[in-house]
Amino acid sequence: MLSAAPAAQQVTAFYRFGALNAGVLSALREQLQQLGRAKGVLGTVLLAPEGVNGTISGEPEAVEALLRALRSGTGLAELELKTSWSTVASFQRLKVRLKREIVTLGIEGLDPAQGAGTNVPPEAWNELIDDPTTLVIDTRNAYEVAIGSFDGAIDPGTESFRDFPAWVEQELRPLVAERQPERLALFCTGGIRCEKATTYLRQQGFEGVHQLQGGILRYLQDTPEARSRWHGECYVFDRRVALNHRLQPGTHSQCHACGLPLGPEDRALESYVVGVSCRHCLSRFSHSDRQRFAERQRQLERKRQRSARVEP
Repeated sequence: MLSAAPAAQQVTAFYRFGALNAGVLSALREQLQQLGRAKGVLGTVLLAPEGVNGTISGEPEAVEALLRALRSGTGLAELELKTSWSTVASFQRLKVRLKREIVTLGIEGLDPAQGAGTNVPPEAWNELIDDPTTLVIDTRNAYEVAIGSFDGAIDPGTESFRDFPAWVEQELRPLVAERQPERLALFCTGGIRCEKATTYLRQQGFEGVHQLQGGILRYLQDTPEARSRWHGECYVFDRRVALNHRLQPGTHSQCHACGLPLGPEDRALESYVVGVSCRHCLSRFSHSDRQRFAERQRQLERKRQRSARVEP
């Protein structure tokens, strides 16, 4: 169990696939919005007919209160949880949104609650992926994979999770036919994309499909660093940007022009101007765009300076 540093905010990522009807969704959204705002909880919660997905932060008692409310929703009692701690605000506000999917793949008729692959706990993951007859697949986006992944994992090079089905047909199916692996081992940040991806693979006739239970975050939490097969940092969808093996904020920051993660080597390049450009987006935006970004950055700096002057 992780222990909180003094004054640290609890950050909990969670999801659960389970059928929710329209009435439950509407009532649950209203309940979470009211409770979260009253308790000072920040973050994002997505609700859909297939379940819930979110990451929230705040005082431990406040976060736990919102999680209790979620568990009272039909089919959500057994949330998949990953908790870490942060001394900086991970989110700016609370958003509770109704969506068509809690993680968007764009394929109708998938039911991860019934059809997902075999769960592999972190303590058994190394043995699985060390086996040469296992094909290891990273289901995350290319910019996430670029800053950290497991030894030997295949990077589909996708820009969004919606691209995964096309990659399966164009690249994975021929690769499986060529290599004839005994099993497929999929992983993602917290487990939610894997559950949907393995459900899709099984629907498409793939066999021996496995997934890392609890995702990379659970693996980093439960696996001693000396035994770890993980290299780099794990991208997270909040203001911490990326976490190291101790689930602490790592060395990456975010380009506020394009939103992509930047390591120290990226920030050392001439293409990097704080709030304006980086190597990923220097050619993506026009000169007028960068002027607009620069003005926005100047306004942010003035706001920070004013806030610093009024602090006791």
